[in-house]
Amino acid sequence: MKAGLAPAQFEALRRLDTCTVANAIETFATRLRNEGYTDSTLRCMFPRLGSMLGYAVTARIRCSEPPPQGHAYLEGTEWWNHVLSVPAPRVVVIQDMDRNPGTGAFLGEVHANLLMALGCVGAVTSGAVRDLPAVAAAGFHFFARNVAVSHSFSHIIKMGGPVEVGGLRVQPGDLLHGDGHGVLSVPIELAPKLPAVVDRILEKERKLIGLCRVGDFSIEKLRDLVKETI
Repeated sequence: MKAGLAPAQFEALRRLDTCTVANAIETFATRLRNEGYTDSTLRCMFPRLGSMLGYAVTARIRCSEPPPQGHAYLEGTEWWNHVLSVPAPRVVVIQDMDRNPGTGAFLGEVHANLLMALGCVGAVTSGAVRDLPAVAAAGFHFFARNVAVSHSFSHIIKMGGPVEVGGLRVQPGDLLHGDGHGVLSVPIELAPKLPAVVDRILEKERKLIGLCRVGDFSIEKLRDLVKETI
């Protein structure tokens, strides 16, 4: 697992919106532009909470049938110890392995509060979540496929290792940035450089938007400004 960011670097990145971070990553051409983020099968449940940033803790679950042993809902201390194996702040990333994911909600008010106590700031799942008003009030981020009224037989079948949620492949320790637009994987080696790149991108965007709003706007001025800002 790669070393994390210094506190100041982490906070500088957390304050940014996810779309702008995605724009900044694209300037380094380290991956294809259609990679590294979740697709429309996942949605942000609480856009008003702003940006989420944390290191991924991964697991796989099933909900459609009872677990081989133990309680179906609240897993034991082995799961909690696994969460603590990744540096804080943490984002729990859970792949629902059922043929029809989202039958039951592994994550709700109780589990969200447990995870917050363990240094987690949010959760991303290809399955379901529930207890939305209470979780939103607690300030815990949820990104999920859908909501469900019951936790059904939800239980962990594997802790750690790679998972895939919303088309995004996530490894333990990956740095994840998310907001109302979705979840983005941030290459850790680029993360310290991104805020400065974002500042340059925003300055260019402000100039273009400013020209579009003035009374003497013209296509010729727009073309000239675009040439200057490329």
